[in-house]
Amino acid sequence: MRTYIFKVVIEEDPFEDGRMAYFASVPALPGCHTWAYTKEELLKNIQEAVQVYIESLIAHGEPVPTEGVVQVSPEPLVAVTV
Repeated sequence: MRTYIFKVVIEEDPFEDGRMAYFASVPALPGCHTWAYTKEELLKNIQEAVQVYIESLIAHGEPVPTEGVVQVSPEPLVAVTV
């Protein structure tokens, strides 16, 4: 088991009617992105997206990218964003 910590890019993504939304992507994982109405929801969504992305890579025998990874640890870690 390894813990990977990825950099997440968050951008404001307002609707045409003025309502705010947010967009998140993970540069190290092409195509891994999501959106939400709040930053809290966005962080939950991107966590799930990264989890599914990495599980899919492993299931298909593909390597997990290490380029752009902030940290890789052989021990479980907990990351908190405040």
